[in-house]
Amino acid sequence: MMLFHGALADAFGRRPVILVSLVIFGAASVGCALASDIHQLIFFRGMQGLSAGASMVVARALIRDRFAGHEAQRLMAQVSMMFGIAPVIAPIIGSWLHQLFGWRSIFTFLVLLSLILFVLSWRFVPETLAHHARQRLHPRYLLHNYAKVMRHRAFLLLSFVLALDFAGVFLYIASAPVFLLKHLSLNEHQFASLFISIVIGMVAGSYISGKIAGRFSIATTMRMSYLLQFTAALLNVVYCTWFLPSAPLAFVPLVIYCVGTYLAKPALVLLILDLFPYNRGLASSLQGFLQTMLSSIVAGVISPWLAKSLLALAWGMLVMLTLGWAAWTLYTKLEPLPVNDRAEHCKP
Repeated sequence: MMLFHGALADAFGRRPVILVSLVIFGAASVGCALASDIHQLIFFRGMQGLSAGASMVVARALIRDRFAGHEAQRLMAQVSMMFGIAPVIAPIIGSWLHQLFGWRSIFTFLVLLSLILFVLSWRFVPETLAHHARQRLHPRYLLHNYAKVMRHRAFLLLSFVLALDFAGVFLYIASAPVFLLKHLSLNEHQFASLFISIVIGMVAGSYISGKIAGRFSIATTMRMSYLLQFTAALLNVVYCTWFLPSAPLAFVPLVIYCVGTYLAKPALVLLILDLFPYNRGLASSLQGFLQTMLSSIVAGVISPWLAKSLLALAWGMLVMLTLGWAAWTLYTKLEPLPVNDRAEHCKP
């Protein structure tokens, strides 16, 4: 559904898509909490998945509709920080609820959360897409727009920059059971140590991105980002080659890497959205879809292959980062940034 949330938001407006998705998510959470067998649980989990992606897709388009320049980057940094924190702290909250009240309490919690979010969204989220700017949902028109975006050279390169840079740290999230239990000899109650470390890096990077918005060019921001990420990745390789990694030192490269990744992410997202000012929702959808698909490949194929060795994981991070840097380098060669681009890249 991540492919379609943006198109729906471009056609019906941002606010209706957010509200309806929260209603569906809340109803699906009720179904999960009341499920009597695994088949019902899987069905309602699928319903949750159909609606959950709307928030990331639509929120980014909504921000860009309403704000420009460094203010847009600052708000995008705050949103990136929340989207980075949520999937990392979710397993921690879920494990607490499961241990204290059983697995159904997790979905009861999600019902209450979706209700609170619906009320807050109804009260505070404005409609930012004017009626005259809305797009048609005719299949032929949609296919034309999807093809236009997917054929766009700059869009593909920037999307791969975001996806590959994030894949470097997501590799460790996907490998958490083996990384923590086998290689670092921690127990299941210490899982939070990895996720908390990653959250610290994400929050710090997003915070710095918001603070430097409007002060540095996108080129300078990307140089700082890759300096931090390559320092972290190379440090990780050296550490795993010459030493026997242990907690908490094994988490230090991940923190530095996340700072660099989330330092650049808000500006990159704005660059993508501004490629298609009349199809921001659709562009956000496709970028999110590409990143999710790469993350799925990392979790399902690459992580099981590399998780057998800490050094292999470290090299996996470095290779992902190098591919992301190569995509950014190619983008700057083919789509030169303006000399004075501190805010120009996100003007209306």
